[in-house]
Amino acid sequence: AHTIGLARCTNFRARIYNETNIDTSFATTRKSKCPKTSGSGDNNLAPLDLQTPTSFDNNYFKNLVNKKGLLHSDQQLFNGGSTNSIVSGYSTNPKSFSSDFAAAMIKMGDIKPLTGSNGEIRKNCRKTN
Repeated sequence: AHTIGLARCTNFRARIYNETNIDTSFATTRKSKCPKTSGSGDNNLAPLDLQTPTSFDNNYFKNLVNKKGLLHSDQQLFNGGSTNSIVSGYSTNPKSFSSDFAAAMIKMGDIKPLTGSNGEIRKNCRKTN
């Protein structure tokens, strides 16, 4: 779903200043709006998808292949691991991405969350209240 949306500087600062699996010109562009100093420009925004930030398409995956993933967690999808082939496939086959995304959304929509006294809204997602 990161084909659309924005991220705050605080969420990608470490990636653009400290990581090596990033396109240098992409990092330089992002640094112009996200200063290295924490507390400075923290709320400045950048698109998750460089080419088409307001369109639902497969350019997000093309960005990952070209080491232009904005978030560390995104770039990990294409960083020599088991998901490289999936990212490569989606980067060259937009119909496959759209079809798989639709199927995943339907599956998520069918999840029946616990409600009322059977469920819990956690204050900290890592532990029960």
